[in-house]
Parts: sequence; structure tokens; C-alpha cells
Amino acid sequence: MTAHPRPRAARWAADGTLAGRHGASPSALATTAPGQVAAWVLTLTLLAGCAQPPAPPPATSAAAAPAAAEAAPQPRPCPKGLPADLRCLGGRDSAGAFYLIALPAGWTPQQGDLVLHAHGGPFLGAPMMQRVEEDLQRWSIVPRSGDAWAASSFAQGGVAVRAAAEDTERLRRLFVQHLGRPRLTLLHGQSWGASVAARAAEIFSAGKPYDAVLLTSGVLAGGTRAYDFRLDLRLIYQYLCGNHPRPDEPAYPLWQGLPAGSTLTPAELRRRVDDCLGLDRPAAQRTPAQALRVKTLVDVVRVPERSLQSHLAWGTFHFQDIALHRSGGGNVFGNHGAYYRGSADDEALNAKVERYAADPAAVARFAADADPTGLIPVPVLTVHAIHDPTAFVEMEHRFAQTMTGAGRADALVQTYTDHAEHSYLSDATYVALLDALRAWVREGRKPTPQAVAERCAAALARFPSDCRFRPEYQPPPLDSRVAPRERP
Repeated sequence: MTAHPRPRAARWAADGTLAGRHGASPSALATTAPGQVAAWVLTLTLLAGCAQPPAPPPATSAAAAPAAAEAAPQPRPCPKGLPADLRCLGGRDSAGAFYLIALPAGWTPQQGDLVLHAHGGPFLGAPMMQRVEEDLQRWSIVPRSGDAWAASSFAQGGVAVRAAAEDTERLRRLFVQHLGRPRLTLLHGQSWGASVAARAAEIFSAGKPYDAVLLTSGVLAGGTRAYDFRLDLRLIYQYLCGNHPRPDEPAYPLWQGLPAGSTLTPAELRRRVDDCLGLDRPAAQRTPAQALRVKTLVDVVRVPERSLQSHLAWGTFHFQDIALHRSGGGNVFGNHGAYYRGSADDEALNAKVERYAADPAAVARFAADADPTGLIPVPVLTVHAIHDPTAFVEMEHRFAQTMTGAGRADALVQTYTDHAEHSYLSDATYVALLDALRAWVREGRKPTPQAVAERCAAALARFPSDCRFRPEYQPPPLDSRVAPRERP
């Protein structure tokens, strides 16, 4: 049994969630020291199975609460590889989140903008400054192009969207308190952090503290829809491999990820996956049986081979966190009514694969935390790689439906690139997006995908990289990629 998540120090209502990143593959945990892995798995990310978490707070609780006074940020060395004249400040806020602020030379709030960053994940671990430093190194294009940048590690590990949104807003208030109100505050969410940013813009809508929102490579289908394919992957993997769990281990429902108290480590999971699929060796060295299993998973679940290991890990450890801490112990993910296609024998697969029904109360509880409502009162600009192996581009179709259903379709512009990456596209891409968003706010010029592509081409002179926008592209529905199913 792991300890209960530590209480949040802020006055806002506490709601647990994961604070991690999609960009940091769970496979990387395999190289971590066993003691640290155990701590991550038991404490932060997934395991905690002693008691059910409290009900999610009402939608207005965090926004209505008064801001706590925060200690002033302190000067600190900037991470390696950043401009020498960049000024960095940081600290730990009243809730325990580490944060980092980067100010370009000569930046002032009267003449400068702030990009407030919500990182991807979620991260299954205790808050660490390293998490934020790595993000600043990855997103150094923001201060290099002249904007201030600030990000929080989030105060908790786990799939906790609302709590991460509160951490992000706390950092904005800290910035204003000690450095002044920027000319514009642009809220940026990357990957899972895009759902954090979307929820933050909805929750903290009073007074419009954010002037606009940029969502990149976003997990924007909502937590109750975005992870269905990971249940499918777990189920079909078990049908093919039968080693997660093994026959000699206690059985448990696979929607649970892992049972409370499990000692399975990411390294052990990787060994099991390699035994069955041979992912850690060249394709030519796999047995015919391994090659067929890999082909079946790729064809049926439509997960690229290079991300199978990561998605299986997320469908293990992140699912455990959701089951133990975010859903009241009930099942969020079901597959009744789903028909899987693409295997050598679909009839046999569908007859033998495990079936689970989602619990309506658990779904509602998780949705209150992790599903965007679309009620974002400011301009929203998104970008997504068409061949993203982590957050499928079809999630953007679902997000457009969400914004339309909320009556905010006119506030959304979606753009797409011909990349096959998730964590970072190119310097010129993000410069173009931020400049387009700025012009939309300041001048009322709503961008078109073509106009963003043209801005990217212009940005190449300053930031040599690449521009691969596809202005004509429209994503298909999520149900065209993930098997439709019965829903509560």
C-alpha cells in the first residue's frame, strides 16, 4: 500500500491527477534505478491504493478561491544550452510545485508577453525541478524569440488535469505578483498539458487572465475518450501474449492497469513485452510468431510499432493511477460493442478478447476532471502532426466537436503539419503559431491555416528549421481509428 497523496497547500480544492509527460516515454523508466522506479510506481504515478479519493470539486471552487501570497522567485542558473543573456528565476510554490521563469534580455512586462507553459505527461513521479528545466530546454524557442516563459512541475504526480490547471494558474498569479502583469499572457499546453491548458482556460475564465490559448500535439479528446485505444491494446496484447499478467499471477481486470500493491516495474514490463513481441531487437531477428503479433497489434489497434512499448506502459501504470485515485475505484474504460478488425482471424479475436463495461459514475467522475467542455472565452489555436504516434491526430476532430457544442467554434483555428513526431515539431512552426495568435488578439485578425503556413515560411529566415503545414488537411473522426463502443 502506498501513502495517500500529500495534501495540497493551496486553498483551492484538491483533486489528484498525473503530472508527467507524453514526451518522456515510460520506456525510459526501464533505465532508472530500481529504488527510484519503485517510488515512482508506488507513490506518484499509479499505485496508491489505500483509499478512494474525494469527489472532484465543483467547477467554480478553484476559480473562486482567493490567491495565496507566494514567495518571490529566486535567481538561478539557466539550464544548459540556453542563451547566455537569458535570466532565469525559480522556486517552489505554496503547494509544493517547482517552477521556472525565463526572461529574455531587456524583457519588461510593459513591452513583453508571457508564454505560460503546461507540460505533457502525465508524469508519474514526485515534483522535480529537472522536469521544468528539461521543458525550458525543449521550448527554448519561446525566450529565444523574445517572450518570457514560465512553467510548473505541477505539485502532484498522476492523471490529475484540474489540479495541474490550478498549479498553472498559481504560477501565473505568482508571476504577476512579483514581476508584473505582462502585455499578453498566452497559455500553452503541450500533449497531455493541452488538456490541462484547455481546462485552465475554462475554469479560470473570470476576468480572462489568459489572452489566448495555444494547444500543441494535444490530448484533446477528453480523458474518457482519449485512452480507449490503450484498453484495446492491453486486451489484445493479453490475448496474443498472455504474460501481463502471467498465468501464475493473480488475475485482475485489465482496465485497472495494475492491482493495488503490485510490484511490477517498468523494466519488468519491458522484458515481458520483448519476450512476446521482440521489440528490443531488429525486426529481422524476431521469430515469425513475434512478427505476427506485432503486425496484429499495429493493424488492429493502429498504434505505430515504435510506440507500442510506451502505450502499453501508459495503459499499465497510468491506468492504475486512474483506477486507484481518479475514478473512485470504478471502471472508466469499457469495450462492450467494440468490434476489432485487422487481425488474421477477427472472429476468433472478438470472441476471446476480454470485455468490460464502463461504470457510469466512474466515467462521470473522471470526465469532470479530464474532459474539456469547450467553454474557452478566448482565441484558441492548435497544431497537430498528422502522423503523431502518441496523441492521434483524430483527437482534433473530437475537440472541434467539443468547441462547436459549447458554441465556441468561431474561437478555434486548427492547423496540421506533415510531421511524424509528437514532442516537438520545429522552431519556425511555433514562432508562426505564437505570432498568429498574437495578431488575432491584438488586431482581431483571425488566422487561417494558410496564413499560419505563410508565417512559418517567413520565420525560417530567423529560425532555420522546417515548415510542413498542410492547410487543406482535415482529420477524420476518432471513431474511424478507435473501435466505437457502447458508452454509459
